[in-house]
Amino acid sequence: MSVMQTPEGRIDIRQLSIVLGHGREAFEAVRELDCQIEPGQFVCILGPSGCGKSTLLGALAGHLSAHAGSLKVDGGEVSGPSPQRGMVFQHHTLFPWRTVRDNVAFGLKMRGVGKAERHRAADEILQLVGLEGFAERWPDQLSGGMQQRVEIARVLVNRPRLLLMDEPFGALDALTRLNMQELLLDIWTRIRTTVVFVTHDIDEALFLADRLLVMSARPGRIIEDLRLDFTRPRTSELVTSPEFSRLKRHCLDLLRHDNDRPLPRLNPLGLPPENPLPRFAL
Repeated sequence: MSVMQTPEGRIDIRQLSIVLGHGREAFEAVRELDCQIEPGQFVCILGPSGCGKSTLLGALAGHLSAHAGSLKVDGGEVSGPSPQRGMVFQHHTLFPWRTVRDNVAFGLKMRGVGKAERHRAADEILQLVGLEGFAERWPDQLSGGMQQRVEIARVLVNRPRLLLMDEPFGALDALTRLNMQELLLDIWTRIRTTVVFVTHDIDEALFLADRLLVMSARPGRIIEDLRLDFTRPRTSELVTSPEFSRLKRHCLDLLRHDNDRPLPRLNPLGLPPENPLPRFAL
């Protein structure tokens, strides 16, 4: 099986603000976001419910427009949806009347790719996500985790520059969720497309990402940009390590912190800079 190579996928976000709704019902969902994401990075966006995580992902997909600022992928302004920016949602959107293979190949069919070629491409991607042998099944014959694998395959068959994922494992049980996280990392290791993954689960974000963007409550702002240097490939033992626990506590502090006050940042000891080591009376 050939392995996809995707050197593209740079994201440039400059002073991006997005307003949702109209008239008196309008509200600012995200405010003055500044961020650059390099090709091939795995970035998680973490924040409380309603903070604008999915709004930002929708803008990257081309479904929402900026109120102010700019949003570019590989130097070009995002002006609408594109198969080069594939989206995976929490609940699958598979066609129940199409087989697994035909679901995966549907995007290629819409682009005019011949049947034999699109079926070869679909079978290749199904092998990548561990579903070889299930091409002729119907979606309702699959488990929830397998349905999400098909959903991911349907996006990957287009060779996207960006893989945008909106809490794709949120509806799965804990064990299936962990298995899907490990599968996703294995797929990403092979294809190295840029991944932007939205979650409100701190453990999931720390386990998956190279880089973690923490957002404030609405209107969403980026309040911390954490680089995660955990060794890859990652295994479930990571979540019990002292460094993982330290970063988890820091993320919890960020999410609970009053947004009007200065935000704590980590120093090498894991202490906020405004809290030096205690002095002991002699």
